[in-house]
Amino acid sequence: MDFLSATLDRVKPSPTVALTGLVADLKTAGKDIIGLGAGEPDFPTPENIREAGKRAIDAGHTRYTAVDGIAELKEAVRGKFERENGLRYEASEVTVGSGGKQILYNALMATLNPGDEVIIPAPYWVSYPDMVRLAGGTPVIVEAGIDAGFRITPEQLEAAITPKTKWLIFNSPSNPTGAGYAPEALKALTDVLERHPQVWVMSDDMYEHIAFPGFDFRTPAQVAPALFDRTLTVNGVSKAYAMTGWRIGYAGGPAHLIAAMRKIQSQSTSNPCSISQWAAVEALTGPQDYIGESVAAFLRRRDLVVAGLNAADGIDCPVPDGAFYVYPSIAGCIGKRSRGGVQITNDEYFCRALLEENGVAVVFGAAFGVSPAFRVSYAAADEVLADALARIQDFVAGLS
Repeated sequence: MDFLSATLDRVKPSPTVALTGLVADLKTAGKDIIGLGAGEPDFPTPENIREAGKRAIDAGHTRYTAVDGIAELKEAVRGKFERENGLRYEASEVTVGSGGKQILYNALMATLNPGDEVIIPAPYWVSYPDMVRLAGGTPVIVEAGIDAGFRITPEQLEAAITPKTKWLIFNSPSNPTGAGYAPEALKALTDVLERHPQVWVMSDDMYEHIAFPGFDFRTPAQVAPALFDRTLTVNGVSKAYAMTGWRIGYAGGPAHLIAAMRKIQSQSTSNPCSISQWAAVEALTGPQDYIGESVAAFLRRRDLVVAGLNAADGIDCPVPDGAFYVYPSIAGCIGKRSRGGVQITNDEYFCRALLEENGVAVVFGAAFGVSPAFRVSYAAADEVLADALARIQDFVAGLS
């Protein structure tokens, strides 16, 4: 329709959100479906955080707040960055939004002009390229497949940079692969960026705390202090504290960028939920025991899922460094036919047939920019994962 904005032609709906809705619809219709597409912890929000939210209601913290966060939460964010990452920000250099996605979107909207390029390593979180397009920029995809451990090289980064490059979006550990950059690998990338002063770094650290033994998390401004003044370090409480529905993300960066992002937010959503902000203060300043407990559970599940997928002929599943995803290759399944008669010509057909014939919902790899593969979120109970793995193995065994 001519009535709609031409901007919509540049973007598509989120495949992960669409899959979550489809799974809900199928379950409502009585179908036996195991959904492994949602990117959120299945644990309840820790009790101390829930209680902080209740106290906020009882204390009357139910009105508008400052556009990008209450002073108490900004102070908690500043403490977190200094304590855990060695990064020192002033209150004017901290912003809080309604989830990490809003933080990223605000930054892109505040900085991109038509023709500006944003480098995005692939596989990527599905929203990165479309947010860049919505903001008028051009995504430049740099692919790192399974043979590269899903990590781009300094040479690839150097080759992708042009005079039009404004941002590199960096995500470690990664959604969708769980792959992380060790400090030395990250330093090799930041060495390249130091030679290109027009390129800023948007570091999405949302999975910082879901890191497994053997992986040493670092954020770019931490390994390369020279980049501090052109880095936006983004994080949130969603994944680390099982607070996806509370919608609180935050970031630290140069004051002039933060001010520009505040202007965008002032004319879109205004402040994040006041109750959620007070709960987030407790998350960042209260007991941190939950993190270790949840990581131990995710580690157990990771090993279960990796072993189960690698037991299926035609699937090759690397071991992730963090997050709660695996991203197995299905190159060995392409060209085969399912029991239900579906010709597996790509990963979307594989995932569609797996859902229709065996009742397991996963997200096809093309949505993340690297095929043939699919993403499994193992944020589910062990017995649910065991059932799903048995179904996936049965599906693959039936390919001919």
